[in-house]
Amino acid sequence: MDFAYYILMPFSWLLQFFYDLTGGYGFALLLFAVVVKLILFPFSLKGKKSMIQMNMLQGKMQQIQRKYANDKQRQNLEIQKLYEKEKVNPMGGCLWSLLPIFILLPLYAIVRQPLKYLMGLTEDQITQLIEVLNTFTQTAIDPSSNVYFQLTASNVLYQNFDAVVSDPSVAAFAGQLKQLNFSFLGMSLDVIPNWKIWAGPFDWNTIGTFLLPVISAATGLLMSVISMRTNQLSKGQEMSEQAKSTNRTMMIMSPVISLWVGYSMPAAMSIYWLGNNVLSILQEFVSGRILKKDYE
Repeated sequence: MDFAYYILMPFSWLLQFFYDLTGGYGFALLLFAVVVKLILFPFSLKGKKSMIQMNMLQGKMQQIQRKYANDKQRQNLEIQKLYEKEKVNPMGGCLWSLLPIFILLPLYAIVRQPLKYLMGLTEDQITQLIEVLNTFTQTAIDPSSNVYFQLTASNVLYQNFDAVVSDPSVAAFAGQLKQLNFSFLGMSLDVIPNWKIWAGPFDWNTIGTFLLPVISAATGLLMSVISMRTNQLSKGQEMSEQAKSTNRTMMIMSPVISLWVGYSMPAAMSIYWLGNNVLSILQEFVSGRILKKDYE
């Protein structure tokens, strides 16, 4: 196994644990999102605290800007001194909000390669397994032309599990093979959603997987709006230009990332990202209440 395999093992174990617990890939991904949110909550709280601090300093920053209106260099120097005095990082809110993306990358690798990361098969074992699986399908599984061939292989393995594990060619690693059920609410999470919904077929799997990225993008936008509201401690409080710029960036980025994830990766990733957005909305309310009590 390569170095990446051992780096991703904690993520693989956690996802496998939740799959064994629930018996469903979709539910396992949602529980995975919950655990990730709980682990990252202190960092998210720190980022939100930085955003609120920036808003609270807006009055002092405006005084500095008026006082040194004709000296931009002195103005920037005094604002920097203010940040240091109040122990505020102007980029803190934005940096901490990017942490979930770094979880998305290893999760994508695990979702894309279940034979390697969830079953622990080597390259040679995967090649042997594919040869056996190709006897059960009319369309050959071709690793050279499909980056998601392990998902296809896992689906074929699920449908023909008893016959595959009894084949002598896989006897040496038959104990490592697992039945992974990618069905979730009538949708197949191993397929990539097609945004060209008019191309059909018009069944629930096509429609449902098409809607997943759209709903995910909508919740991402809602999360950004709520974050902007809860970053203000009072209705009359003005936000700093830095905070406004950060919020505008997040309002654009969140839906765009959701749509990109949804229509370029397996539907399983949309389930995770949708769960992450919903949990982020809940987190915004909780964080806002915690920090509001502190700063009042």
